[in-house]
Amino acid sequence: MRLADLETPALLLDAAKMRANIARMNATMRRHGVTLRPHLKTAKSVEVACAMVEGWPGGVTVSTLREADQFFAAGFRDILYAVGIAPNKLAHVAELTRRGATLSLILDSIAAAEAVAAFGRAEGLKLPVLIEIDSDRHRAGVAPDDAALLAAIAGRLADGAELRGVMTHGGGSYDAPGEERIAAHAELERSGTVRAAEALRSAGFPCPVVSVGSTPTATFARDLSGVAEVRVGVYVFQDLVMAGLGVCAVDDIAISVAATVIGHQAERGWLITDAGWMALSRDRGTQAQPVDQGYGLVSGTEDLIVISANQEHGIVADRHGRPLDLARFPIGTMLRILPNHACATAAQHDRYHVLDGDDAIAALWPRFGGWA
Repeated sequence: MRLADLETPALLLDAAKMRANIARMNATMRRHGVTLRPHLKTAKSVEVACAMVEGWPGGVTVSTLREADQFFAAGFRDILYAVGIAPNKLAHVAELTRRGATLSLILDSIAAAEAVAAFGRAEGLKLPVLIEIDSDRHRAGVAPDDAALLAAIAGRLADGAELRGVMTHGGGSYDAPGEERIAAHAELERSGTVRAAEALRSAGFPCPVVSVGSTPTATFARDLSGVAEVRVGVYVFQDLVMAGLGVCAVDDIAISVAATVIGHQAERGWLITDAGWMALSRDRGTQAQPVDQGYGLVSGTEDLIVISANQEHGIVADRHGRPLDLARFPIGTMLRILPNHACATAAQHDRYHVLDGDDAIAALWPRFGGWA
């Protein structure tokens, strides 16, 4: 199929840009001498996952147990479920474990540790666990200097679980544009998890794994000493939020949504397309950045953005309100809309239409959604 023949809206994946993004991150991790554990929550695709893991030991990160199921079925065995475990999911974890998965869990409280350990004892399992560290006061986790709580959690894991180490996610870096500020967040990640690991070791608990990760901090980290592995995901595609932070260039963004011009509002300078928020998502992650990209930027332009989105309609206009030459965009014109947030936009679609070097669709790669 030619791109021009595609029924829209549709999710496009530029395979060459994806491979270049993977190569850059791989080179960065090897320069630091750490292992990459790719986060597959953005991809949700076996084909993309295989490209991300190539050349590494094969450990992956997921954000849902549905992802764990799908990637385990595809041959991935070493899986970190990087969302705090809820007791109602432990039966699902046990089922995957008994089938041969090494499924590591994360938690940040005594109550959660007790629940995991009690379940493990009852089921005759020793479930691997990492303690989540709040390295930048962004979200969940134990403060890295709270040695008493760290030791208390580790102590509750005896018998029914196995402490593997500590992990953090430097999500505060998404609010820190520019290399210097992001590098400072990367050091918060590194130093916080290393201190927490040292506190656990001093209390007599093994802590072989020190795991950090976000695409911005991984890109601009100056020092990863003491870190065993880095977890990153959106780097595989990049997006407008990452470009706004200075993590990538707009031209590095590997996914886009194909949309067709279905109407004009000449007096307003609007193009109406068939890609609304059901195709683009409602994510407005660039709204707080110096350049607000609306609901997405038209690829190949600097100032054409989706200024508004209804369920199945997108309104494209000049960001500065300047009039458009509508004759350049007749009915039937295909536009490619770059996403604010690759994870959110990709989640609206069930497949990638893979482009590889020209306007021909070289392959269709299925993707999945859901939680259980």
